[in-house]
Amino acid sequence: MKVGTKTDTQPSELCAADSHDLIRVHGARENNLKNVHVEIPKRRLTVFTGVSGSGKSSLVFDTIAAESQRLINETYSAFVQGFMPTLARPEVDVLDGLTTAILVDQQPMGTSPRSTVGTATDAGTLLRILFSRLAKPHIGSQKAFAFNVASADASGVLVVNGKKIEKGFSVVGGMCLRCEGMGAVSDIDPAQLFDDSKSLAGGAITVPGWKPDGWVVQSFTESGFLDPHKPIRDYTEEERHDFLDRDPVKIKVKGINTTYESLLARVRKSFLSKDKETLQPHIRAFVERAVAFSACPECHGTRLSATTRSAKIDGVNIADACAMQISDLAAWIRGLTDPSVTTLVTVLGQTLDSFVQIGLGYLSLDRPTSTLSGGEAQRIKMVRHLGSALTDVTYVFDEPTVGLHPHDIQRMNELLLRLRDKGNTVLVVEHKPETIVMADHIVDLGPQAGTKGGEVVFEGTVEGLRASGTVTGRHLDDRASLKPTVRERTGVLEVRGANSHNLRDVDVDIPLGVLTVLTGVAGSGKSSLIHGSVAGRGGVVTVDQGPIKGSRRSNPATYTGMLEPIRKTFAKVNGVKPALFSPNSEGACPTCKGAGVIYTDLAIMAGVATTCEECEGKRFQASVLQHRLEGRDISEVFAMPVAEAAEFFRRGEARTPAAYAVLDRLAEVGLGYLSLGQPLTTLSGGERQRLKLAGHMAGTGSVYILDEPTSGLHLADVEQLLALLDRLVNAGKSVIVVEHHQAVMAHADWIIDLGPGAGHDGGKIVFEGTPADLVATRTTLTGQHLAQYVGA
Repeated sequence: MKVGTKTDTQPSELCAADSHDLIRVHGARENNLKNVHVEIPKRRLTVFTGVSGSGKSSLVFDTIAAESQRLINETYSAFVQGFMPTLARPEVDVLDGLTTAILVDQQPMGTSPRSTVGTATDAGTLLRILFSRLAKPHIGSQKAFAFNVASADASGVLVVNGKKIEKGFSVVGGMCLRCEGMGAVSDIDPAQLFDDSKSLAGGAITVPGWKPDGWVVQSFTESGFLDPHKPIRDYTEEERHDFLDRDPVKIKVKGINTTYESLLARVRKSFLSKDKETLQPHIRAFVERAVAFSACPECHGTRLSATTRSAKIDGVNIADACAMQISDLAAWIRGLTDPSVTTLVTVLGQTLDSFVQIGLGYLSLDRPTSTLSGGEAQRIKMVRHLGSALTDVTYVFDEPTVGLHPHDIQRMNELLLRLRDKGNTVLVVEHKPETIVMADHIVDLGPQAGTKGGEVVFEGTVEGLRASGTVTGRHLDDRASLKPTVRERTGVLEVRGANSHNLRDVDVDIPLGVLTVLTGVAGSGKSSLIHGSVAGRGGVVTVDQGPIKGSRRSNPATYTGMLEPIRKTFAKVNGVKPALFSPNSEGACPTCKGAGVIYTDLAIMAGVATTCEECEGKRFQASVLQHRLEGRDISEVFAMPVAEAAEFFRRGEARTPAAYAVLDRLAEVGLGYLSLGQPLTTLSGGERQRLKLAGHMAGTGSVYILDEPTSGLHLADVEQLLALLDRLVNAGKSVIVVEHHQAVMAHADWIIDLGPGAGHDGGKIVFEGTPADLVATRTTLTGQHLAQYVGA
């Protein structure tokens, strides 16, 4: 028999390897999951649905993706694993059929002020290579066009086997030396750093956290350059130079070798090398008070040296290219016809086209990543993977349609299907019906949130979901109707000549006393109009989805201030000090310092948290847990969902009116499922926004601005949100909502639509009027989609 005769028949036979076409999860108990069993088809698009807090993220992220990451880490050598944190195995009996999981979430892409859209993707690197080959005059390799690479010249003598060899090297980088590639310069006001009437030993330095007995101040007092008991105002010129501007020099402080740095150098290193928005509130206030930021006068904010900006392609330098809107940059790239870069131009053009396809064509490559919304950050991460050669991996998405206009959601769905069609498994946590109906397979969790959820209530097709009778199935085809009558305005908030970013001298009157909705495709200018011309006015309260300032110890109880009255109630009933019932004070577990987990932070990878073995994640000392309030210890109260805690503190021995008032507001904004001790760092953008709103509802603001409040909301919860908005307006507040959800548009009293497109194709008011008028005219993209939604 000839070799290969038998194999001629094998393609029609089922190979054993082909039977592994499912991801099997048996007995999942992570967080609120209740012994969940589910089988997920590979190389298909599976959407996980359910009300907020039903257990979707616990199943997808904390079980499937977490175990995939743990198993991959175990493939490294024992030496490498010694430098890596030990990941705990998720609470699950069986996980079978896993593939490499790639998470594409909405977490910020990084807060480094040096990170831009270009540096975060291949687009920046490819563009630098292109300029290094075509730009005239030729100034060097692609490093010459990188604002993160400085120019340097050095020489020295290398001794090899007793022979001296002179060595020299030079690096030509693109960094502007004045601003060190930051694009901005800072002028520090020394008067804000110290009190010159005092001495160093007497507490002259007023920088937050720098105490007279601390290491930083001791480096000054023990340096030998300064008299620690002499008032700063009496320093000689030389002493003042040593104090503020002296170059670094090696010294000894209490027998320990260290480097002496001047005060201004230490402030720059400690505070100005970080993104201001990531600093704690009191540190950020100090920086804003002590430091003035302005565009670099040398590079005019481009971050690049004059030499780099002198090299051009057809009259365009790399700073000009990075400042272009990406859709325009893609067109310019395609116009380059030099045969030596044909392949490079093709690859770069495809990368830039991916931005356009994903609805981000209005961005520029020099846009700092710290200014991107969670939805924009997630879609940029998608760009990385669309051109990837990897197949048969599992992509995990967390609400990829957040921040997208209905017109853009269809394009997002097509991109998800493209990833699937390359042979990948795509898992999506989603609430939007437009994406749910695209799924090959659906896993619906519930039936409710928190302790009343954590079960698979349906698994199957879209048709099966509609007929299932679950909360998601019943609401999948819900459509809000236009209101028969709208409220009358009580006044207007005037905006004149708004020109922030892409706005074009916009004049608009925003009505007061009603529910106003701002609409338009992503990048049309909605946020520019609100944040540039409305936010910051007297009586205006802006409630966005940005990170809540504070540490990872912060939780709903600490953020809203309800922990203080709860501690006092525990203390009064048990006859002890209130400080015992704070995880950040006397009652904290000494091992984890009250965090409940041990954090392992490595610069080379994401940090990992493992449950503290001493307190088993309860945060408190064992002696503190002996004290109870109506049978509950303080750790059990921290684990309570908001809805249960509201009932607990409403009456009886535990009655605490101050805590109940806060809990009632949290339930009112749809956060009844959150536990009191859940770290704020684990909340979604929508949850953070609703938490902020609950805090502001007790305030005196007259105008509320909400930025996409439906983010993270289940279809069934949108009705509750609309009722909340109505209550705010009926209470005499003016509510302005930036929103893409058609149900909120239909419920509005007044709509302001921006467009017609994104970036420089937007920035105009294309419609003002009632929802009924918008549907009747259908002259804008928003009007067309709203008309389709309401069935007009």
